[in-house]
Amino acid sequence: METQMDILKTAMEWAKAETFSSAFFAVFGLVFLVASLNFWHFGKTETAKAYIIPFLVVGGLLIILGAGLVMSTQWRMAGFPDAFNADAAGFIAAEIARVDKTMNGYNNAITRGIPVIILVCAAILLVMKTPIWQAGAIAAIAMMAVILVIDTNATARLADYKEKLVEAGRP
Repeated sequence: METQMDILKTAMEWAKAETFSSAFFAVFGLVFLVASLNFWHFGKTETAKAYIIPFLVVGGLLIILGAGLVMSTQWRMAGFPDAFNADAAGFIAAEIARVDKTMNGYNNAITRGIPVIILVCAAILLVMKTPIWQAGAIAAIAMMAVILVIDTNATARLADYKEKLVEAGRP
C-alpha cells in the first residue's frame, strides 16, 4: 500500500517510464526517415518512389510527437516535488484528475479514432490502385500501429499509477 510519502517517488517513477516510452515515438520516426531515405536512394520503381514522401511525413510526425511528449513529461516531473511539498493531498487529487482525463483520451483514441483511421486507409488500399495512394495508406496504417502499441502500454501504466494514487489518497 502506497503512503503519501511514497507517492512522490511513485509519480517520479511513472514520469520516467512515460519519458522512456514516449521516446519510442521518436525512435520509430527515425526508422521511417531512414526507410524514406532508402526508398529515395535505392528505389527504382514507381511504387518504391511513392513511399518517399509518406514515410518522410510519418517519420517527421512521430519525431515531433515523441519529442513533445518527452519534453512535456520532463516539465511535469520537474514540478512534482514542489507541488507535492506544497499540498500532498492536492497533488494526489490533481494527479488523479489528470490521469482520468488522459485515460479517457487514450480510450477514445485507442477504441475509436485509430481503428477508424486504419479502416479508412484499408479501404483506400482496396479502392485506389495508384502507388502514391497505396503508399500513403500503408504509411498511415503503420503510424497508427506504432501509436496503438505505445498508447496501449501507456494506458496500462496509467491505470497502475492511478491505483497507487487512489491508495495513497485514502485516509
